[in-house]
Order: sequence, then structure tokens, then C-alpha cells
Amino acid sequence: MTDLNAFVTGLPKAELHLHIEGSLEPEQMFAFARRNKVEIPFASVEDLRGAYEFSKLQDFLDIYYQGANVLCTEADFHDLALAYFDRAAADNVVHAEIFFDPQTHTARGIPFQVVADGLLAGMSSAQTKHGLTSKLILCFLRHLDEDDAFATLKVAEPWLDRIAGVGLDSSELGHPPSKFEKVFTAAGDMGLLRVAHAGEEGPPEYVYEALDRLHIDRLDHGNRSLEDTVLTARLAREAMTLTVCPLSNLKLCVVDGIAAHPIERMLRAGLRATVNSDDPAYFGGYVNDNYRALIGMDGLDVRDFAMLARNSFLGSFLPDDAVTAHLATLDTYVRDFMA
Repeated sequence: MTDLNAFVTGLPKAELHLHIEGSLEPEQMFAFARRNKVEIPFASVEDLRGAYEFSKLQDFLDIYYQGANVLCTEADFHDLALAYFDRAAADNVVHAEIFFDPQTHTARGIPFQVVADGLLAGMSSAQTKHGLTSKLILCFLRHLDEDDAFATLKVAEPWLDRIAGVGLDSSELGHPPSKFEKVFTAAGDMGLLRVAHAGEEGPPEYVYEALDRLHIDRLDHGNRSLEDTVLTARLAREAMTLTVCPLSNLKLCVVDGIAAHPIERMLRAGLRATVNSDDPAYFGGYVNDNYRALIGMDGLDVRDFAMLARNSFLGSFLPDDAVTAHLATLDTYVRDFMA
């Protein structure tokens, strides 16, 4: 019998849905708060962890934005990123595409340059230290208006040669993708790839809007797509990658339990599903924790876990030659493990 835990541990993989601000561990939050003399509304690490009980996305976002207040300098953003990459490398992540939310920081007076240069330095350090490659995706906050998104895109222009794409995150309900159609069109005209959170709490109609009005290259979450059989068939036919986050879905009550998670249904429907950690400091684990959470699901076997890893490379924004090399390494790993 295959030891799925051991198989997952060594499985080469990419991570495609990671909010870097969401990797801020409680210990880091307190350390940065002390370093920058920022007050936070929690007495201790234990007190902070005790607040991580969420019934919906907004419950999490309220604490997420409070935590981001401790990030003030390039060194903070560098250290935050490198700490994530250290954990990712330990999970045998060989490539990561990370989101960042510049509006969260510029709104409190932190220059875009501080955020971007700090993260890019952390990414460079990770490649030197671990050989782990990465790409940066600028996310617009959907609870703000499109003019604010346009202003952020304008400020980001000097860094666009080092930013792979734009995304859309934050509060989904009441903020449909169509709200940002013009700024996504502008980003596409600049040569940026496009991704968007849709179908996590929002209905299948939000996924249609992300596809047809934002012209996304990858769909973040997408769980509720399965409620629409025509949409599901379209996503399968177009080989649209879904960046699925099991522990996030569990923690935010998107699913009733891991046994009810739709990822097996996604795979059986031919969807290019991947496994990711979303905001791991808040949701109980990094990427291998998310893979392991699925091990007990009826019906998933070693071939499915290999396919999830394979999809992570196929769905990445790496050039074809890099994808081919990663797939060859993955195939060798699977063959050797099974032997």
C-alpha cells in the first residue's frame, strides 16, 4: 500500500495561490510590531491565535488587515517573504506565484516601492538559498473602487517588468468581477496576465464574469463553479486552472468538512484543480498540510495527488521549457517512488 503521506511530502510542486500577507505568523506579527513600535490589539501570541475562529471571509479579513499594520519597511517585506519561502521549500515547493495587496499598505502611508522592493528582494534571496523560483502578482482589493485600482496600477508601472500579473481579492460578495473590467483590460493591454478570486463565496455568475469580462488566465478558488454543469464543462474544455485551497475553505466554512470538499469532484469532472495554502498563517497550514488534509478523502489515490502536482506546473506562468523540466522531474519522482 502506498504511503501517501510520504509521497506528498517529497512530491515536487508549485504553489499558485498564496497571499504573502497571509503568511504572517503570530510570532512574526509580534516581532515586527516590536521592531516598528506598532501597537496591536492582542496581548500575546496565544491571544492572537485564539482569535482565528472565522465563520465567513470577512471575519478573517478584519484580523488580516490588522496584522498587515506591522509591515512597515523593506526589511519587513523581505523577511516576511523569505520566511514563507523557507516553509515552502521544506514542503518541496520548487516554484511559487505569490499575491500581494499594495493598497493595504499604501493606504496607511507605506510607499509602493517599499512593498515591491522588499518582496522582490525576498524572492531573490529564496532563489539563491533554495533554488526556488517565484513570480509576483499584484492584487486589487475589490471592496475599494476601480479608480483606486487604476491609481495602484499607475504607481506600479516602474515595476511591471518584475510583476507577472494582476489579481482580484478581498471581500467577494457584493463586489462582482465586472466592477473591475476596465482596469483588467488596461492591465492586459500592458502585457500582464490576469487572475481573479471568484466562486469562493460568490455565485457561479461571478465566475462567468471573471472569464468573459476580466478575461482571466487562471481562476482562484472556483468551488461554486460546480453548481453549474455548463460552466464546469466549459472550464474543463478550456483547461482553466483552479487554485483550490482546502484548509482555507474549511476554516472559512465554505465547506462543512474536508470529507465534503469538492476537489475530487473537480478532478473527476476534468478540471485542472491545484492545491494551495491561501493564507497559511491563519488557516492552519502550508501547502503540504493542505495536501495531507485530503489524504483521508475516499476516492483520492496516488495518481490523483500526482495529477494535482502536475496541474500546478501546467497552470503556472512559467515558460514552456521550465514547465517541461518540472514535469520531467515530477514523472521521475512518481516512477521512483512507486518502484
